[in-house]
Formats: sequence, C-alpha cells, structure tokens
Amino acid sequence: MTTALRPTEEAYAELQQAYDFYNMALFGGALPACLITFQRQKKTMGYFSGRRFARRDGAIVDEIAMNPEYFAVVPVIEVLQTLAHEMTHLWQAHMGKPSRACYHNTEWADKLESIGLMPSSTGQPGGRRVGQLMSDYVIAGGAFALATQRLLQGGFLITWLDRYPARIDREPEPPPPTQATAASPIPGIPPAAYVAPAKTTATALIQAPRTTNRSNRSKYVCPGCGLAAWGKPGLRIACMSCDNTPLDESGITDE
Repeated sequence: MTTALRPTEEAYAELQQAYDFYNMALFGGALPACLITFQRQKKTMGYFSGRRFARRDGAIVDEIAMNPEYFAVVPVIEVLQTLAHEMTHLWQAHMGKPSRACYHNTEWADKLESIGLMPSSTGQPGGRRVGQLMSDYVIAGGAFALATQRLLQGGFLITWLDRYPARIDREPEPPPPTQATAASPIPGIPPAAYVAPAKTTATALIQAPRTTNRSNRSKYVCPGCGLAAWGKPGLRIACMSCDNTPLDESGITDE
C-alpha cells in the first residue's frame, strides 16, 4: 500500500526532529517547545521571535522561522547551523538576558560557542564575535559537530526544497587548511552535508522558470508624456497632465 503524500507533516516533522535532537544534545533538554514556521524574508535564513504565538487556551510559545528558499542552495549543515543559532536565541530569552532586538551580545556569543558554533560576523575566522548581524562557523570536535555527525548518520534529511530558491552572490571560498569552518568538512560528518542540493542531479527541478509575477502588478504608461504608474491589473488610470489621456497597461512587471 502506498502512503499518501503529506508534505506539510513531512517538511515540518524533519525540522521538529532536528530541534528535539539538538535540544537534548546541546541544551540538555532545557529548551521549551516552540512553533517552527517557514518564512521568506529576504536575505534571512532564519529568525527567532519570542512569545509570538498564543493558543486559545492561553498557552504562549516562541517562534523559530526558517527560510526554505535557502534549503536548495546551501548545504544541509548550514540549515542546521541556522536552527541551532536561533535555538540559542530561544535559550537566552528564557534563561539569559537578551539585549536590544536582533543584537547578538556576549552572553549569546558565549552560549553559542559552548554548543560548538563560533560566532562570527563574516561566518569565517576573524569576524566580530558580537553585533547586529551575525553568522557562525562549526568548531571542529565541538558539541555541534559531534551531535550533527550522529544526526546525519542516522539518516536525517531535508526532503522538501523550494523550486524558486534564494539567489546567493557567492560560491563558498575554501578556508585555510588549518581552520575548520562551515565550508570545510569536519571529520566524521558526511561530505554530502557540505554540498548544496541544487548542485546534484536529484534536484533537477530546482530553479524552474517562473511563469507568474510574484508582485502581481501592472505597469501603466501615458502615451503622451511617458508618465508611468504601477497598480493591480485592469485599472483605469488617466494622466491629468495630458488632458486625462488614458494610460496604457503595458504588462506585468517586478519593479
């Protein structure tokens, strides 16, 4: 009997599995439950939002949001780093003292390092350890590396990939051979964890051509003076400077 396809359950169950695993392996099971969501905020792989959701019976939980537009274009280990990064924000919200919104302070940096991820503003050795926009890299032999080794060897996988993935402007540069970073294989972690799924033949449908415009706006142009305006398709717009000449709808645009 073929099991019916249930993509919602499958996609979210995988992230919940990783959250529960890291909660026990890196945080001693101390983190409370949270609501994991998908989001597509530009240039953001993930974020933490404290006390964001409430249930009708009064229960309140935090949110960890993950951006699926990156799942196809970054290695799975970077997705897992993002999850652990946001889990550290959750830890601080309940057991520490967060600074202003989105700021990564010393307490947060110390905790992240203690679980085996080195905070870095560049994602590489030499970056700032605290700041507003922060990344991190894997510490060889650290708790995150060892835990992730067990997780991936157990068959963990991100199954569902966004067909319209985020555009990243760089190819990861190989780090110095003496440094262990997210871009360099850590002993014990499968090499496939460092390969973006979109680079494999198994994900040939990734980056399919867009057939619709996400902004859903049309561009209207006055044939007299060239005045341009944008709005939903089918509007009736006239140019007052040209004696109410109707603007021509010239098609869909992403501008």
